[in-house]
Amino acid sequence: MRNLFMKVTYDGTNYDGFQTQPGGNTVQDKLEQAIAHLTGEVLKITASGRTDAGVHAYGQPFNFETASCIPLERWCLALNARLPEDIVVTEAHEVPLSFHSRRAAKRKTYRYTINGNRFPDPFQRRFQFHHPVALDVKAMEEGLVPLVGTYDFTSFASRKSTKTSHVRTIYEAYMEIDRSMCRPGSSDQGVIHTYITGSGFLQHMVRIIMGTLIQVGEGKRKPETIADILAACDRAAAGPTAVAKGLALWNVSYQDVE
Repeated sequence: MRNLFMKVTYDGTNYDGFQTQPGGNTVQDKLEQAIAHLTGEVLKITASGRTDAGVHAYGQPFNFETASCIPLERWCLALNARLPEDIVVTEAHEVPLSFHSRRAAKRKTYRYTINGNRFPDPFQRRFQFHHPVALDVKAMEEGLVPLVGTYDFTSFASRKSTKTSHVRTIYEAYMEIDRSMCRPGSSDQGVIHTYITGSGFLQHMVRIIMGTLIQVGEGKRKPETIADILAACDRAAAGPTAVAKGLALWNVSYQDVE
């Protein structure tokens, strides 16, 4: 048997998230179907984690054991020929049989994208939350600061979370603005990307953080209240859950593989 480690990039718009659901319309389902079509093996893949319905990924890792002798260099093209156009496998490596994509993950980075221009971009509409009214980006950046560190993130977790502990570590959080699509002389703010890197994330955690930060940017909350929200350990203290389409799993780091 071989243990294969792969990365998949996908547009999550048309899927019910990554992890298998009863309806059978998930990225995991499509990958497993493609593998079965290619090798004849009915198997379950192990992913670095799950994503919500409508959330995207740039290189989400997964692994699986196979008896197939297909050379590594052929796997990506062979699977992509059997996958929908919005799911693309980009890497394939052989790893020890003991390797587990979720347990071995050291850091995960998510990116949330807000289009702060006056008008939406029809070509990026699936991947951006459009906010045509000006945001106080500096205040939003200030609001990110108290989140860096190891804390109980209950206030920023879905009420449906089943995790026994809500303690997580955020290593880094920052914003970047792409003004390349701003119209000269306009009130366009550009495309605002927020990157959050942590040891792991709770259900809806990044989206609730972003929903709260957007309220800060709108002037509905002060950036210094973020620390109080965090300390409250109460979902009701935080803002709304930001829309899924602005979120993408950006990167997952592995000490052994990378």
